[in-house]
Amino acid sequence: MPDYCEVALPVPLDQPFYYSVPDSFRVRPGMRVIVPFGARKLLGVVVRVKVQPEGVAPAAIKPLQGVLEQEPALPEELLRLGRWISSYYLVPEGETLAALLPRNPPVRRAIRVVLTAAGEEALRRFASQSVLSGEPGAEHAVLQRIARSKGLRRETLRGSQEILRKLGRKGWVAYEQKMEASSAAQTWAVPADDLLPSAGHVLTRRQKEALHQIEQQMEAGRFGVFLLHGVTGSGKTEVYLRAMERALRQGRTALLLVPEINLTPAMAALFAARFGSQAAVLHSGLSDKERAAAWQRVREGQCPVVMGTRSAVLAPLDRPLLVIVDEEHDSSYKQEEAPRYNGRDVAIVRAKEAGGTVILGSATPAVETRWKADTKKYRLLELEQRVLGRALAETEVIDMREEFAETGQAGFLSRRLAEEIARRLEQREQSLVLLNRRGYSAFVLCRSCGQSIQCQNCSIALTHHRRFPRLLCHYCGFARAVPRRCPQCASEHLYFVGEGSERIEETLHQRFPQARIGRLDRDTARGRGRAEAILAAFRNHELDILVGTQMIAKGHDIHRVTFAGVISADTGLGHPDFRAAERTFQLLTQVAGRAGRGELPGRVVIQTYFPDHYAVQAAAAQDYALFYEREMRFRRAMHYPPFSALANLIVRHSSVETAAKLTGALGRHLETMDGAGLKVLGPAAAPIHRLKGSYRYHFLLKAEGRRVLRETLLSCRDFARSQGFPAGALVIDVDPQSFS
Repeated sequence: MPDYCEVALPVPLDQPFYYSVPDSFRVRPGMRVIVPFGARKLLGVVVRVKVQPEGVAPAAIKPLQGVLEQEPALPEELLRLGRWISSYYLVPEGETLAALLPRNPPVRRAIRVVLTAAGEEALRRFASQSVLSGEPGAEHAVLQRIARSKGLRRETLRGSQEILRKLGRKGWVAYEQKMEASSAAQTWAVPADDLLPSAGHVLTRRQKEALHQIEQQMEAGRFGVFLLHGVTGSGKTEVYLRAMERALRQGRTALLLVPEINLTPAMAALFAARFGSQAAVLHSGLSDKERAAAWQRVREGQCPVVMGTRSAVLAPLDRPLLVIVDEEHDSSYKQEEAPRYNGRDVAIVRAKEAGGTVILGSATPAVETRWKADTKKYRLLELEQRVLGRALAETEVIDMREEFAETGQAGFLSRRLAEEIARRLEQREQSLVLLNRRGYSAFVLCRSCGQSIQCQNCSIALTHHRRFPRLLCHYCGFARAVPRRCPQCASEHLYFVGEGSERIEETLHQRFPQARIGRLDRDTARGRGRAEAILAAFRNHELDILVGTQMIAKGHDIHRVTFAGVISADTGLGHPDFRAAERTFQLLTQVAGRAGRGELPGRVVIQTYFPDHYAVQAAAAQDYALFYEREMRFRRAMHYPPFSALANLIVRHSSVETAAKLTGALGRHLETMDGAGLKVLGPAAAPIHRLKGSYRYHFLLKAEGRRVLRETLLSCRDFARSQGFPAGALVIDVDPQSFS
């Protein structure tokens, strides 16, 4: 009987796939293999070997077509982590394991030379003869090389081609064709070779106390989670770096996660300068080749410290002693495509598996995280003051209703905000201006028929971008030219409604023609190195004003920024999301924290039509406790996390009739489960009913505990399978961060 192995494949099917193992292949769990899958060839990961296929006739099982490496790409530690992600988030194991590996690994077709049985017998005869003669002959030497390596690539024996032909004619060698990974060159450089000391950085008393507790936990070698709650500018980064140094001195590895690597070049520079060639950076901005090279260096143990975005939590580090999640509240840690994991939560699980220490750092912790600290599941460390005793920026809230009543102007720059910018220009200081919306106008409206111009793939209005010029969907990327007439009624009366960051930039140019103004959003940051170049110009005071979306609010430490203005604090409050207030508070607090980080004091102006909203009031006061108390009252009353476990079930299909039919069937199944610790809301059309060509309906599940939620989700998955739902028609999103 041939050997069989189970292979996890990157397809949305939750079932095992079996393949036979040819005699010439040696496979182990964690190895990447090439397999036939219908008419295609797929790259998968071996998860079990020497298995007995279940429910499949042996004659129907196809053989492996290639093995990419001699040693497993994924060690057992990462295979276990992949199994946990698949189990917790209910995604097929193949999709999870694909996320643990570099995308599109370089693969080549190699021809290897191997010994036949006759060749092995000839080698034994040569060995006995060389004992007498003392020197192996040419044929003997080539056979020895092939035997030692258990097969050599033909090109490595290029100088012995004549001997190979002779060995082939004698039947002593044979040729095998295999698929294998090609090597990737090292492409990421660092400026130093050795671990650099932390000279020049004097810790505050609270920094020392926090670091001491963290180091004690690391030295004990037991799992533990710290919430490092520090106001903006309180020195959390230096605590991170010192703790990572300690992990290296203990001979272990460390991992630092950040929300967006391209937006924190200062952090990346500190990281590289401190750890030199021992460090690797992993993020989506790298090319596939660069990412594969960095990944391989980490896998081989050359880089015991890693910094990266969400996916870096899956880096092949050996049992990390320290895992840090900076800005742990940031929603970008949640992946919105399969596998829908949360990088922060996976980081905690990974550290627990390795007996490591976790630091969750934030000036505005997620409500769920702070709750776990309050209930002693996490240990709370607080940094209540900025370093060097610097004061937080003074904040003023402008009621735009009063502004309109007093001026009669419907503009979006209040008098106070314009005055503060002008003052900074006079004093040669710098300003940040935030509007968390891209583009020039929010949408285009026909004044005759009242219709907005919609995306052809999504049920959402297209955003007007003037510089290109075009109308763009920010969800699927569909673009079209700006029409002169309404596509519905052919009217010429088109009206451009609302403003985006592009329009704010233009208005500031008109208002302050002497100012040097830049813009940072997804449009201007498109292209490698563009975001870093814009930030570098701002840091070097080549720009006076930087306009942008939330990208300008994260992690920047520029000491000549003394003013931050928020055009509309209300942009996110209307989102159909129970976290809307929390995200508004976090964004406003973060952008306010960019002002006054140097010796000069800072000032913030927040424009809003809802000045009495508790999220706006708490952000203006930079009072987390005030926000937390009000938000927890709302969460408790409405049974939202941390007082329940959530999942979002989405049914989608390219046909609206089919989507509705599948939704109805699933709804009837869920009716039998509502109650007894579970509340089912829906079905309802998703806020964006049609997205990327698929019509979508969803159910929100609130459960009193994880066990009830998991049992319900498993039942729904089994039901969908039994009813023949198409692959991908049912999306299960555990702990959702977005409901659009």
